[in-house]
Amino acid sequence: MARIGVISFSDGRDYVHGGIVGFIRTVEDRLVAELTAAGHTVIRGVEPVGGNEQAVEVSRKVQAAGVDLTVLHYAVWAFPHFTMLAAGALNGPLLLLSNIDPVQPGMVGMLAAGGALDQIGREHARLWGDPADPELIAAIGVRARAAAAVASLRGKTFGRIGGRPMGMNTAVANTDQWQRLFGIDVEEIDQWEIVRRAELADAGEARAAREWLERTTAGVHYDDRKLTPEILERQIRSYLAMRDLIAEWHLDFSGIKGQPELTQYFATMDITEAFLNDPYDWNGPKQPHVCATEADMDGALTMQLFQQIAGTPVLFADVRHYHADRDIWDLCNSGQHATWYAARSDDPAENLSRVHLYPEVFFFPAGGASVHHLAAPGEMTFGRFTRRNGSYRMQLMLGEFESYDDVTNEALMKQSTWEWPHAFARLDADAGDFLSRFGANHIHAVPGDHRDTVRTACELLDITVDEFTRAR
Repeated sequence: MARIGVISFSDGRDYVHGGIVGFIRTVEDRLVAELTAAGHTVIRGVEPVGGNEQAVEVSRKVQAAGVDLTVLHYAVWAFPHFTMLAAGALNGPLLLLSNIDPVQPGMVGMLAAGGALDQIGREHARLWGDPADPELIAAIGVRARAAAAVASLRGKTFGRIGGRPMGMNTAVANTDQWQRLFGIDVEEIDQWEIVRRAELADAGEARAAREWLERTTAGVHYDDRKLTPEILERQIRSYLAMRDLIAEWHLDFSGIKGQPELTQYFATMDITEAFLNDPYDWNGPKQPHVCATEADMDGALTMQLFQQIAGTPVLFADVRHYHADRDIWDLCNSGQHATWYAARSDDPAENLSRVHLYPEVFFFPAGGASVHHLAAPGEMTFGRFTRRNGSYRMQLMLGEFESYDDVTNEALMKQSTWEWPHAFARLDADAGDFLSRFGANHIHAVPGDHRDTVRTACELLDITVDEFTRAR
């Protein structure tokens, strides 16, 4: 959850402030209790603001506590210039919140303060209601989580391993634009570093990891040509190489070009990418590290934002095929899908029991294991940062993953590349509209409906949201 600052404002007349400060504190107590119960960390202003110096001092202390969002709280009529002074000491997003008590004119205070902020161009949001209303607390939570997700991007470093893959322009972004909009630095690292470091990786760990995969997955299907124990260990050593690069260069998220150099002459990065994105590996639980195949920068950026919002691994896939007879999409891309998606279980064994490692296909002569599974069903949020005429937009939609009987699942997967991981998606989007407007071949997804939080994050980033829906 998020860190939320709460600052309450009062009337600047001493005799009025003295008569209402108890009421302000009571309403603030209720608000803080509800936000805390919802899982947020709340940093309260030391006292309700009733003077100029107070407005600055209280706000500076809240700002210094590292909050993601500051709630400016109006339980009563409050002098609007206190809000202006406070806003000058607060760098992050602001949410103006008023009560709906007919006796105390908090709504008047909020409108006066909000209008003053409008006059100087200070962006803010406004909400109103009773702290006991779950919908109000949820709405505050949406803004707080969005603010936390946006703030988490600033100061991050993306590791771009290799350059543009196979002429894919949508995988390459402007580093100056990233720094300006998102505060993200890009570290360029040659793919040779994976090859070099893989040769130096711990052979004992690679062997133990291979044996773990042989024990825990549904099967490692060696063919003595494209997939052998030696090639699988090469893929594992590539994971170990990336683990070292991430630590050495302090990479917060990354992308690996892979094609065509590694996939033709070394090994595919399927194992590396799948387990970097997973919340576990053979050593036990770990934090997922967003890694996009084909060094897809905007894909990785989308995944990093989605992971911060949803708190889960993020699916990466090609929009491979549309089954018009079923109105579903086959989302499929080499071995990129985190194995967590096979069952979305907290138990790695349950996920891996549905995963097969098959020899790579024709496209990848260097060989390796393809991480084959079918994504478990459930509601999903789909989206991607794309660019139109140089400007970012978030293309967003709701949908769900579906699964059918074994015969149907197999038949559908075999219509494309059976060995790769698949997700059968029913999108809340007309197929013609989607194919006419979606701005990339890659799409990303997380479980649940997170559209409100994504919309709010884009609002804070000043990025347009381009939504798909059948209800047009």
